[in-house]
Amino acid sequence: MLKECRSHGYFREEFCPHCGSEGKFLLNDEEVELLGRTMAGVLRHFPQRYGLEMDAHGWVDLRDFLTAIQIRNRRFRFVRQHHVIGLIETDPKGRYQFEDGKIRATYGHSMDLDLDLPTEGIPDVLFYPTTEEESHLLMEAGLRPSDRKMVHLSATFAAALEAGRVRIAQPVILEIDAKTARASGVVIHKAGKTVYTSKEIPNEFLRRSQHVEEELPSTPPTESRE
Repeated sequence: MLKECRSHGYFREEFCPHCGSEGKFLLNDEEVELLGRTMAGVLRHFPQRYGLEMDAHGWVDLRDFLTAIQIRNRRFRFVRQHHVIGLIETDPKGRYQFEDGKIRATYGHSMDLDLDLPTEGIPDVLFYPTTEEESHLLMEAGLRPSDRKMVHLSATFAAALEAGRVRIAQPVILEIDAKTARASGVVIHKAGKTVYTSKEIPNEFLRRSQHVEEELPSTPPTESRE
């Protein structure tokens, strides 16, 4: 659920994590999920379906967004700016931004955009989840976008494991030597709390993570894959 503490702002727990107050109720879990999915779709893939104008950096006017979703879905007619801002500020992955009355997603786009995200403070090592079969291809060809416009990398092994398990129960995790890659001219952006993006990672900066052998079985996974 989403709540608001008068003293400490928005939170997604039963009580404010700072002062323990019950706070003001804003959205239940189902509404958080539904509004979040709508935001992700509109801001990453199809603003035109909602009649919204997105600028070259991915920004959409928040008031226009609210009007559009209220027209298309009666369940959203109660939604106001503070509901959307609350979702953005409490998003566990930091996937969205709100500035000067506009909102945007910071990664996951299927559209060509110039997000102008920061390129400083990048970890020396990043991680990428894949399957056993695909790992051999990637080690030869490098990482390139597939259904999205950028390669998405994780800050930690655990974050990559979590991302990979969306597709498969036992993902293989590749390590990216981000420090050497950046020194060689590869541009990597910070896009979320644990997510980094790049147009391409050449194969010379990849290796199979040693953590894989410790935490995952060495036999090829048998689950169905897409």
